[in-house]
Amino acid sequence: MAIPAAAGVLVVLLAWLAGPGLLGISNDDLGAPVTAEVTKPAPCDRPDAVETVKFAVAGKTHEGTLNGCGHGQGERIDVGVPEELPDQGTVTVRAADTSAGASDARRPIGMALLVFACFSGGMFVYLWLRIPLRPKPAAKVS
Repeated sequence: MAIPAAAGVLVVLLAWLAGPGLLGISNDDLGAPVTAEVTKPAPCDRPDAVETVKFAVAGKTHEGTLNGCGHGQGERIDVGVPEELPDQGTVTVRAADTSAGASDARRPIGMALLVFACFSGGMFVYLWLRIPLRPKPAAKVS
């Protein structure tokens, strides 16, 4: 019983020390959220589709590329724009976070689920080891 419990505690401790990236949660700064208009949509039938968007920051219109597909011509979408924009040329933008405000609860919930999984695995091992071995009945000799 002590070994599965220690293994579970070790897994949870290592997951906690690894940081939020282990649970698929990133704290990357997507930049300032801005509403952009799709100027050149891309179909979703090929990999690495890139759409062209235009957006305005501080009264100046910029053109950017968005790694995505399936939007319509003239459709407005929210994108994350880097803090520093070049005066000329295209800017690479990313889709804005669609779960704004939920990032604070994802890590504790992920850790709670990991603790529950470790507990369940430890209980499975404990119960498996407690099953008494039943000898097979001897074959009848006639």
